[in-house]
Amino acid sequence: MHERASAWFHKRSSNWKEWPLDRLLELKFRQDSRISLVIPARDEAATISEIVGTLRTALVKDAPLLDELVVIDSNSSDATATLAEQAGATVYRAGDIAPEQGNHHGKGEALWKSLFVTSGDLLVFVDADLTGWGPHFVTGLLGPLLTDPGTLLVRAAYTRLRTGSDGTTSPDGGRVTELVARPLLSLYWPELTGVVQPLAGEWAARRSLMESLSIPVGYGVELSTLVDTASGYGLDAIAQVHLGARAHRHRSDHDLALTAAEVLAVAESRRDRPGAALTAPQLQQFRQDGDWVTPQARPVPVSERPPAVGIARAEDGKPE
Repeated sequence: MHERASAWFHKRSSNWKEWPLDRLLELKFRQDSRISLVIPARDEAATISEIVGTLRTALVKDAPLLDELVVIDSNSSDATATLAEQAGATVYRAGDIAPEQGNHHGKGEALWKSLFVTSGDLLVFVDADLTGWGPHFVTGLLGPLLTDPGTLLVRAAYTRLRTGSDGTTSPDGGRVTELVARPLLSLYWPELTGVVQPLAGEWAARRSLMESLSIPVGYGVELSTLVDTASGYGLDAIAQVHLGARAHRHRSDHDLALTAAEVLAVAESRRDRPGAALTAPQLQQFRQDGDWVTPQARPVPVSERPPAVGIARAEDGKPE
């Protein structure tokens, strides 16, 4: 491991068990912190009720750690929004938030839009397709933020489980991470190679950081926040917490290829010219069609939202 990465890994890594709930509650109220949980979701009717319901019971009803539990629905075609609301979340449709800013499709868009409807000074992001997880995914990520004012971004570390066709599990999930993200960091940002899960969907950040960053509208948001925080604020502004094992719904290689292209596009935009816009590329793929194949060109989302700071909030019409 790169020398700086190794030093960071040993200094800035912790385990979720080091952050017990009673300690977090004491710190939250002592600091008068407000905490918002954001779950970006699109067509996650199979899992959203359990995720929202479990977190609301554990961290809103039983222990008042979360002040807001918000689901940003990204144009779902199923009952995701209805089920999330029934389970106790405050639900917003991404396209209805700050409509004067236009609308993109993608995870990063949902996270960027969440800045206009949440009020927490600490933000926690959790994916909506988790099948192996627990409330410690939230509490663990908040530990470094509540104990160290210099920490701006906390990334989840975990063992990613992959479920085989026979139902067995193995610790070799995370195909885009292993084949794309980790090689990119090793080549271009070796000081970040101590980050166990650079594309982790579970992370936490200070609002002040999130509002200062340019946000890719798609799946490149995890890599961009990692690279931009390190380059803008230094390695010690980042911490990671090991959460144990994580399981979730697996997507096809065909769809993961588009995710990989988005991650590559974000890396390219920052490697030599941080913040530069890319010409919209297309990912050329082929689908099986009988005995032959049909070409399919899929646009790679490369648009980025500007830093949210200074953009008027809908409720008051005034810049922050």
